[in-house]
Amino acid sequence: MGNIPLILKALAFAADKHRNQRRLNVEASPYINHPIELAKLLSNEGGITSSELLSAALLHDTIEDTQTTREELQEQFGAGITAIVMEVTDDKTLPKAVRKRLQIEHAGTISAQAKLVKLADKICNLRDMDNSPPAKWPIERRREYFDWAKQVVDQLRGAHA
Repeated sequence: MGNIPLILKALAFAADKHRNQRRLNVEASPYINHPIELAKLLSNEGGITSSELLSAALLHDTIEDTQTTREELQEQFGAGITAIVMEVTDDKTLPKAVRKRLQIEHAGTISAQAKLVKLADKICNLRDMDNSPPAKWPIERRREYFDWAKQVVDQLRGAHA
């Protein structure tokens, strides 16, 4: 499985950065469970052994959802992992509707590695939505999320390592 110390470093970094965050599900589970699920999905179901890709999966939300900077990530994990993370990071200064539209538009143009992380992210989110939906999301909002996620995933065709 490649560079285990790198994967563990990414896991520790992500756990620290997301330490005070919770998922929106009824259980309010620790947020770090989400990036761990991504890495597990890529490894166990996708057969991914690249420590760089698995590390990027663990780190995929650090810039978007924490105070982590691109420079900090690059200093800790190098240009390759940082590039993957940046490809799947939304610009939170934009309105949510714009970010969602841009995810659809950009999904087909990102690297194969970023497509795998994006696909794993959508799969994990959809599984979570099905198993333990956000406590305050009515059924219509959940359906809208499924429909939007399908539009993103449709653009990811050709994502394989």
